[in-house]
Amino acid sequence: FHCFLPSLFPSFLVSLLVSFLASSPPCFLPSLFPSFLDSLLVSFFSSFSPCFPLCFLPCFLPSLCGHCKKLAPEFDRAATRLKGSVRLAKVDCTTHSETCGRFGVSGYPTLKIFRYGRDSAPYDGPRTAEGIYQYMKKQTGPDSVLLRTKEDLQAFVNNYDASIVGVFSGADSSRLAEFLNAAGLLREQFRFAHSTDLQLAEDHGIHSECVLLFRPPRLSNTFEDSLVVFKDYLTIGSLRRFIRDHIYGLCPHMTLENRDRLRVRDLLTAYYDLDYHHNVRGSNYWRNRVMKVASKYGGRGLTYSVANKKDFLSELEDDFGLGTSDGGELPFVTIRTRLGHKYTMREEFTRDGQSLERFLDDYFAGRLKRYVKSEPVPERNTADVKLYYDPKIVIAKMNAVENDVPLGYDVQGFPTIYFAPVGKKDEPVRYEGGRELRDFLNFLKREASHSLVLSGSKDEL
Repeated sequence: FHCFLPSLFPSFLVSLLVSFLASSPPCFLPSLFPSFLDSLLVSFFSSFSPCFPLCFLPCFLPSLCGHCKKLAPEFDRAATRLKGSVRLAKVDCTTHSETCGRFGVSGYPTLKIFRYGRDSAPYDGPRTAEGIYQYMKKQTGPDSVLLRTKEDLQAFVNNYDASIVGVFSGADSSRLAEFLNAAGLLREQFRFAHSTDLQLAEDHGIHSECVLLFRPPRLSNTFEDSLVVFKDYLTIGSLRRFIRDHIYGLCPHMTLENRDRLRVRDLLTAYYDLDYHHNVRGSNYWRNRVMKVASKYGGRGLTYSVANKKDFLSELEDDFGLGTSDGGELPFVTIRTRLGHKYTMREEFTRDGQSLERFLDDYFAGRLKRYVKSEPVPERNTADVKLYYDPKIVIAKMNAVENDVPLGYDVQGFPTIYFAPVGKKDEPVRYEGGRELRDFLNFLKREASHSLVLSGSKDEL
């Protein structure tokens, strides 16, 4: 039979956030201003937006959508930190539907970047207060910082985050031009700097043009080098691949901002009371034990990371069924594969690493049982969520927050609707049509492999 799967959440998602720039710094607009300012701000944005270098347009529903309710307070905290350099406003889509339509808003939350009044690119950055703050601050400076002295280089790389530094023979270097192009495309994710004096890098044994990748000093360890050198032919693509393959190292610090980039691969994570701002040595205690074990399992397709348990408490509870009292002061250890399979280490993390080795042995041998988040199966299913007259078509709904969403059913906003053809449940078709009954029926007539039955009579395809 066929399945037609909308999510459980309501369809009237309402708020559109619009950002504008009143001076040289970029602007960022969450829902901080009263609705009576909407018309004024939209008019102001429309009339003067060509004068503004950078704008950020987020759209979200503060009261009904779960993702949006989670996002709203993060915007609020980011706005407080950006006060004085960033201005904020909102537009309600129920009142200003024309404005929403002009920006092509069809789902919530939607976030876009505007430069000089024009839609530049979708915003794909982090959605936490810290991530939003860092992302928007990066928009204010140059794509790549020019370093003139060795002291400049040392100050730049002595940072909480990793640094990518290009060293070139002169300002007319063709490699420098390509490096700057790459920095312009990747500046939201990484920190870039460059120098036209080869002597700046001679302390690192460098005497020719190259790109240096400095991992964060706080993550230095005895298992890998803190500096990686790129000397291959420099293109945007080759530099992007080099950064992707080397920036995180053997065991990076996973945060709410970089977790999506780390989870494109199968990932083991140890969660504990990690704090690299105030206790670097203590934070590296368990990380060093993870790295020691990880070095024995290299080349087997699993990557490793550590994270602050407090930042991921709700995820550990909701996605892995781990209570906040589980494990005490010891790390939680989980594995999440790129296909969405989830595993937890139930044995306590021993300081000699033996329990982690046993967990990995069981994982690679296929002996671990997957954790699947699911609501209880209802004792009776009497809800009117089915096409009554057609036994070959099932109209079903699921709560995408309380249940794991199957692979292939990407849910970023609500409601999200998919059609699963018979025999192809792993190849669903996303429904993008209207939300009236007539629209649904026309779609089913077009996609179903059999004649649709309505009101007791056959409606031929």
